[in-house]
Amino acid sequence: MLDIAEELNRWVEQGRDFAVATVVAVGGSAPRQPGAALAVDADGTAIGSVSGGCVEGAVYALCQQALDDGESVLERFGYSDDDAFAVGLTCGGIIDILVTPVRVGDPVRPVIATGLRAAARGEAAALARIVTGPTDLVGRALLVRSDGGYGNGSYDGNAYDGNAYDGGFGAHPELDRTVAAEAGAFLDAGRTGTLEIGEQGSRCGAPLTVLVESSVPPPRMIVFGAIDFASALVKVGRFLGYHVTVCDARPVFATRARFPEADEIVVDWPHRYLERTEVDARTVLCVLTHDAKFDVPLLRLALRLPVAYVGAMGSRRTHLDRNDRLREVGVTELELARLRSPIGLDLGARTPEETALSIAAEIVANRRGGSGVPLTGAHTPIHHDVTSTPAGRIGSVA
Repeated sequence: MLDIAEELNRWVEQGRDFAVATVVAVGGSAPRQPGAALAVDADGTAIGSVSGGCVEGAVYALCQQALDDGESVLERFGYSDDDAFAVGLTCGGIIDILVTPVRVGDPVRPVIATGLRAAARGEAAALARIVTGPTDLVGRALLVRSDGGYGNGSYDGNAYDGNAYDGGFGAHPELDRTVAAEAGAFLDAGRTGTLEIGEQGSRCGAPLTVLVESSVPPPRMIVFGAIDFASALVKVGRFLGYHVTVCDARPVFATRARFPEADEIVVDWPHRYLERTEVDARTVLCVLTHDAKFDVPLLRLALRLPVAYVGAMGSRRTHLDRNDRLREVGVTELELARLRSPIGLDLGARTPEETALSIAAEIVANRRGGSGVPLTGAHTPIHHDVTSTPAGRIGSVA
């Protein structure tokens, strides 16, 4: 549900009762991934989506029912061979959906409200909810936040203390501690998914299924080289949900007037900026300078960082010359193999906008494990994500 945190947070602040339906698991060619949500308030207003339209009507009714009876329910939807117009996924997939009432006075509401508030502010948070298990536990929630204090307690890097999270399941203290630790690991990786655990917090006892939704700040895209192609790439990067920084050593080009849609503009030598800024495993680096005095020191550093993608613009001749220069400064063949150069997929792009689309397509394919070949005539899965990590909050395009 954290994918619609801003809207739901407003509902909480307004004191509205609502029910939220969240995708828990998917199979086959399902249109939405775990964490995608649809919410319905007491007046019948709906926000979000769980299937792109296939089963929204049925899920809407389940939300209304949950508001009436106060009970959480887990429902499975799939394609019906007997009646293609029955409630189901005509794309052939299967989705499991957890519907949870969030009414004023419900025990789960304060925990969910805290998670929604954190996600709406762009803070890192992981919300864990029991999906299957004893009826009195299904729908209960626990929240872990990456704010240095982890809720009301502390985290020592190995285990959570007794007050290190908000909420809990009320079944067994060890269950709360174990789920808090697992949720923290999901949050560190920016993952959303389910885990199986015993009701006593170990492999003992009846098994429980727990959905962990992670909301993390948007990933970074750093564009080096304040050229016209960069301007188009900034727009596409923002559209994909990245926090986009433009860096160039030339102050006459790196200006707000030229890049009004960039989140940040930095005037500095590219390698110096990369040395001092924070990157992580979701960061993408796009080197558009195609000037050896900028490219070589920048790529020497970039190819040794644990980032998701490093691409560099230039002709094939420029690529070969640049590789030779990088070898001369100690870049290994293994490091060079990480470099996407010439940057982008072969779309026949010519304009800055087409080139930006080409680069963005390669970034998405790299992230999701796509081949980049046409789907027409292919026999590969349409959806074959290598990770459930979003490009920002859950549900954002990545």
